[in-house]
Amino acid sequence: MGDNTILSVSGLRKYFQIKEGVVKAVDGVSFSVKYGETLALVGESGSGKTTTGHVIMGFYTPDSGELLYKGSYNLAVPMKKRSLELKRDVQIVFQDPGTSLNPKHMVKDIIGLPLRIHRLVNSSTIYNRVAELLEFVGLGEEFMFKYPQELGGGEKQLVAIARALAPNPSFIILDESTSALDVSSQAKVLNTLHKIQKEHNLSYLLITHDLGVVRNIAHRVMIMYLGKIYEEAPTDEFFGKPLHPYTQMLLSSIPALTKEDEEVKPKGVESVGEIPSALSPPKGCRFHTRCPFAKPICSEREPPDIVTDSGHVVRCWLYE
Repeated sequence: MGDNTILSVSGLRKYFQIKEGVVKAVDGVSFSVKYGETLALVGESGSGKTTTGHVIMGFYTPDSGELLYKGSYNLAVPMKKRSLELKRDVQIVFQDPGTSLNPKHMVKDIIGLPLRIHRLVNSSTIYNRVAELLEFVGLGEEFMFKYPQELGGGEKQLVAIARALAPNPSFIILDESTSALDVSSQAKVLNTLHKIQKEHNLSYLLITHDLGVVRNIAHRVMIMYLGKIYEEAPTDEFFGKPLHPYTQMLLSSIPALTKEDEEVKPKGVESVGEIPSALSPPKGCRFHTRCPFAKPICSEREPPDIVTDSGHVVRCWLYE
């Protein structure tokens, strides 16, 4: 683990026992996040990306694997066993601010709660700090005295971001945090997140299925499919030279608004089929049942990680 790595995940597994069998939600995932970096974790619904984020947060305890934070903190433990310092330093912004904000509390109390829990300010200055946080995310002091139901979708999400920022974290998980917003609200939230990151050197794990958001905010991109990582690359290379057929399929399905957009889309790969059940993932490469380039070995053995000279990583037999 390098000095510039804030989070290192190695061999992470999280299975769920249900009536029908065992769901292999996350099945041997390894990656790292650098200080001041946005790493995007991308995949279809059911790929395991949100479960990965919830394990990091301590909502779930991993079945196996190592999660090392800042070189010394073990994140492979449930939330209740973590130190107050660790709880303060790792935060999350959920997909739907309408359900993550208490409708019975005013904004001043929603943002003020983590300040009280972590004893970061005294009672006489707490609302001054709330006003500062609201100002920082682009909302005025007048929002302090509103309830969540009085706010628009983008405003609610900015309040949720202000709440996540209140305890001065170093690492924030953004779990589909713009997917429920309209285009203008989404742009405002993304600009706010970018500004906050630059000013505070924050690290983000961006969990999303929206490749447009990824292109605007991420430094690196990982593609997840049925509990496994199949490609990882810097954002420019990811969009300019996608290697895995699944990545190409995802990129080819993005609507092209201009001729330039159409020209950079991968050719000859269409989005086909549905993601199989994590109860019984396909043997070998889990994408082979939908892959137009599948070879016999793809259904027999799991592909190895192939690393290019530029650091682009792909797990695919086509490049062996």
